[in-house]
Amino acid sequence: MQVYSIETEQFRLDGGAMFGVVPKVIWNNLNPADENNLCPWSMRCMLVVDGNRKILIDTGMGNKQSEKFFSHYYPFGNATLLTSLQAHGFNAADITDVILTHLHFDHCGGAVSLINGAYKPTFPNAIYWTSAEHWKWATDPNSREKASFLKENIIPLQDSGQLKFVEEIAEQRTVFSDHIEILFAYGHTKSMMIPIITMGDGTKLVYMADLIPSSMHIPLPYIASYDMFPMKTLEEKEDFLGEAVNKNYVLFFEHDPQCICCTVQKTEKGFRIKDIISLDELGIS
Repeated sequence: MQVYSIETEQFRLDGGAMFGVVPKVIWNNLNPADENNLCPWSMRCMLVVDGNRKILIDTGMGNKQSEKFFSHYYPFGNATLLTSLQAHGFNAADITDVILTHLHFDHCGGAVSLINGAYKPTFPNAIYWTSAEHWKWATDPNSREKASFLKENIIPLQDSGQLKFVEEIAEQRTVFSDHIEILFAYGHTKSMMIPIITMGDGTKLVYMADLIPSSMHIPLPYIASYDMFPMKTLEEKEDFLGEAVNKNYVLFFEHDPQCICCTVQKTEKGFRIKDIISLDELGIS
């Protein structure tokens, strides 16, 4: 089994929205904002080669939206989903599976491309995976979350016949492949998937999605205002981080602009970074 970190474009989001109730005088020391209160964030995906399967986890925001849409998020950087895959020797046709942790635009926008004036799946040979509960939530969204669920990112997956649902088992882990199981979380959005990858040496590598979007969000009160059910997130974070400490999980951050992976510890002040782990240490390219 091989694991690859796949960098896509970066973008900017309001620091207050990303750090919720935490005062700016504190969070601004962690990720300094510009004159518009915007902080830089990554959209980092992962490719897992598991036997004959090439499993991509999330796809970034893609490049098919309008100039007006992008003007709200200020995408920057030279990396794209496809060029990053190509840098590791893969192309779109190679991908067999795409796990979409959830269907917010910055996690699934790259799943669909505008090709000859039509919206089509970016990965023509892949099965796209979500859950039935999250699909229902995303295709009939509440007013507060509606702007994050864009039909052009979602409906073409169903229309193509490439969409399938992961079985969601309450309070249990769902087995996805020989080396991947899925934990479901419900605070950020309904039925978000958190993939847990078992590396060759037995290390558990957890793709955190938006349960803990960056290493800066490890302390329990650091919960983004984007979360639909913040008290549920608080409960889920506490449970997960306790398990991560006990089992020495390595956390892989989708949105952290600097720290890609770390382990965690529990201190007198609560959960904090233990060790920052390099990709080389994990055998990740």
